[in-house]
Amino acid sequence: MTATVTSPAARGGRRPTKKSLVPWLFLAPGLLLALVFKFWPMAKGAWLSFYDVRPFLGDKWTGLDNYTRVLTDHRFQDAIGHTLVLGIGQSLGAIVLGFVLALLLEGQARSLKIVRTAVFLPAVTATAVVGELWRLMYYPTSDGLINSGLDFLGLGPVQFLDNPDLALWSTMAMGIWIWAPYNMVIIMAGLAGVDRSLYEAAAMDGVSLWQRLRHVTLPAIRPAVGIVLTLAAIRGLRVFTEVYVLTGGGPAGSTEVWMTRAYTLGFTRNDIGGASAASVVLLCVTLLLTVTVNYFRTRGDAR
Repeated sequence: MTATVTSPAARGGRRPTKKSLVPWLFLAPGLLLALVFKFWPMAKGAWLSFYDVRPFLGDKWTGLDNYTRVLTDHRFQDAIGHTLVLGIGQSLGAIVLGFVLALLLEGQARSLKIVRTAVFLPAVTATAVVGELWRLMYYPTSDGLINSGLDFLGLGPVQFLDNPDLALWSTMAMGIWIWAPYNMVIIMAGLAGVDRSLYEAAAMDGVSLWQRLRHVTLPAIRPAVGIVLTLAAIRGLRVFTEVYVLTGGGPAGSTEVWMTRAYTLGFTRNDIGGASAASVVLLCVTLLLTVTVNYFRTRGDAR
């Protein structure tokens, strides 16, 4: 029988080498920036959510009072409803429009590449800039771009942003326009992996276009759609810039969402503890929704 001698290095685990430390050296600046400007402020915000923040007087421990006050505030309850309506409508609209654009612009022609680049521009343009452009387009007189077209049709000017019944839907239209090209790129990546022979076999069998989309295209791009749904769920709950630039939460609070309400609470009313509690609640809901969407996505992929 031959005895096997284990070296001290093998017993103690592999020692780090210079080669294994090189990736961490490249990651260190990014990790440091994330720690200082992201994770530390998040931890500080969670800590302040349990206090009545009083600058120059000292913070006072309040426990869960901030959370109770936020969750029972009727303005926050209205903001939850607006957030859900805006998030769901914006997400579904952007996914459907992105899918249609992906089907129309799929291909290798040079002209299609130019068109795809032009269509993708809203996704890479600053949301604040897009919001200002849409605010000008929604100008409530016949001088506005959209109202000038309606005036040509004899429909008269429409108060898109000043009417509480239309402001939320007008904001949703802008959100769909912004995020549909982003979804288009992800769905096009999924379409690139579809086996073309399946389309040829379906065409030979006389399958209709709708049946090809339902039984060939959609099952093949399910992973891409899962990614789009996950990102859309996160964006839908955290919507802020579109509403803040376009309407500021008005008129009469008809477009106020969770993030704009928390912003008003923290930076207008100086209620840092309440704003921190609202942000922590939103973070927990976002994490829960993300985990749920990923669970059902992986479950569907497993099938």
